Amino acid sequence: MNASPRVYQSPQPALEIPRIYNAAQDLLSRHKHRQQKTAYIDASTGDTLTFAQLNVQAQRFAQGLLAQGFQQEQRLLLCMHDGLLWPVAFLGSILAGVIPIAVNTLLTPQDYAYMLQDSRAHGLVVSHALWPQFADALASSPSHPKVFWDSPETTEQGISIAHMLKASQPIAACAPTLADDVCFWLYSSGSTGSPKGTLHLHSHIIQTARLYAQDVLGLKENDVVFSAAKLFFAYGLGNALSFPLALGATTVLLGKRAIAADVFTVLKTYQPTVFYGVPTLFASLLADASRPVAKDLNLRVCTSAGEALPAEIGKRWQAEFGVAILDGIGSTEMLHIFLSNRPGRVRYGTTGEVVPGYALRLVNDEGQPCAAGELGELHIQGPTSAIMYWNNREKTKHTFAGEWTRSGDKYSCDSDGFYTYGGRSDDMLKVGGIYVSPFEVEASLMTHAGVLEAAVIGVDDEQGLTKPKAFVVCKPGQTLTADELKLHVKSQLAPYKYPRWIEFVNELPKTATGKIQRFKLRALST
Repeated sequence: MNASPRVYQSPQPALEIPRIYNAAQDLLSRHKHRQQKTAYIDASTGDTLTFAQLNVQAQRFAQGLLAQGFQQEQRLLLCMHDGLLWPVAFLGSILAGVIPIAVNTLLTPQDYAYMLQDSRAHGLVVSHALWPQFADALASSPSHPKVFWDSPETTEQGISIAHMLKASQPIAACAPTLADDVCFWLYSSGSTGSPKGTLHLHSHIIQTARLYAQDVLGLKENDVVFSAAKLFFAYGLGNALSFPLALGATTVLLGKRAIAADVFTVLKTYQPTVFYGVPTLFASLLADASRPVAKDLNLRVCTSAGEALPAEIGKRWQAEFGVAILDGIGSTEMLHIFLSNRPGRVRYGTTGEVVPGYALRLVNDEGQPCAAGELGELHIQGPTSAIMYWNNREKTKHTFAGEWTRSGDKYSCDSDGFYTYGGRSDDMLKVGGIYVSPFEVEASLMTHAGVLEAAVIGVDDEQGLTKPKAFVVCKPGQTLTADELKLHVKSQLAPYKYPRWIEFVNELPKTATGKIQRFKLRALST
């Protein structure tokens, strides 16, 4: 199939990466002139790591794994709250040639049992506070993983990471991995069902740092960065590990859930210049009555991903804090953002333009290139696409189609090359024979002054015809009626798009990365 020149943009040449290449060694060896500069700050404890300390501790962790009998290409599940030991364990594993698998810290014991069995992990790095979630799963795991935790004590159940670091010498040499070797896994967030183990190569990390962090954000070593998205999420891994280590910036980590009060404390105390958030968080920050004023902060740029950013939130944030939010889209499969607004070229209500180094195309239901303004499925080509889903051949073939990766997202593209989100392919509604984007209806609802969040799904009426239904979270102190919101949407969109039913809820079901789980809303409505 030929791609339309209007939606296809030739990528710039990817970085030339040596055949023998270890991603962790690359990231850790870039700081000879900034050894004593702070690499990480733990906002929960105030503890810090310099670039030199991070390098030594990661090397000691690598040697500790080898001393415990780990071999190259064996796998290690990593489930820890964001803190100084997270980058130590992740990078140390890669130095040793062991493959870390970063997983969500908010899952159930059943989820962890599945991941341990699915990955056949030989080890588990876990926050001691999360140990109860793993105890039963470990007992039944066929690979009998060794446990490393952040407890100060080594017991029969787990090895203290602090003890292991103290007892180990720095590794003599990193594993002789190849650029095309598997480097790490991430499990998909589960916004559309069961999570899938997604395999990334050593070459992928530095590519995202070059193409997005350097060429779009303009990240430099004098930046201080803070990501509300956690390190286990592909978005957070780039924000708080790959990008700052590649370019020498300082990173602030927050181990606990990023609620408005804690985020503003970090922004005021540590004065980050770059803040990475998600739409639901930006909405809650703007709704916080105790939010600071712009002069109290030091932001130069903010980014948003995970879900499309409603235009109203972006405009209000920029008006209040004097800094733009660069809305973009990335995925676990592509590792980070490949489509984004850029500094000085922000169009709220769109997801921006293709990131240099990637190519995009839009394909309609017949598999043909879309016309200007036509809604189609977004496909991506670029140097960071995962190679497969583990133990899932059918979904691998469906998603990774040769050089193109299917996003599962619907988009349209205007004549200027700006892309507008139209919802997930499996979330699209057909009302009266016409496709309706749930996100378009949600964005309309979000422009009402009393709405904090909204999600739209399709529900069959008494004749069996699909119509939009909205779930709405009101702002604190606001009381709204369904009729009021229906009229609001009708005043902005074509009449057939308004939600026939509106249900007011206290919160929307979301993944830990902030994505609305519409499949759960559909299950509640059946």
